[in-house]
Amino acid sequence: MRRDIFQAIADPTRRAIIALIAFQAMTPNAIAENFHTTRQAISKHLRILTECELVTQEYQGREIYYSLQVEKMKEIDTWISQYRTLWQKRFNQLDKVLLTMKNQKNEK
Repeated sequence: MRRDIFQAIADPTRRAIIALIAFQAMTPNAIAENFHTTRQAISKHLRILTECELVTQEYQGREIYYSLQVEKMKEIDTWISQYRTLWQKRFNQLDKVLLTMKNQKNEK
């Protein structure tokens, strides 16, 4: 089953896993040490992240290392950027209104 990338980042634990492996590949046991949950729960989160292609697995001997696919994160940024432009315009408009209100208050 192909999951949506936004399903993956919707969960706070998965976002924390992404943050952990962003700097270096880690084994599931090493990842699990950072959470107050079971190793099986971490494995489930890793499976979802793998299905979304946000992480990849690399076998080194008997160990599996998970690493972040930074290129896949760009898909999220691309989607958000369309709204970033809209928000920036609205914030600029709000700044103008607030400045006008401040100037009118100072004139009184």
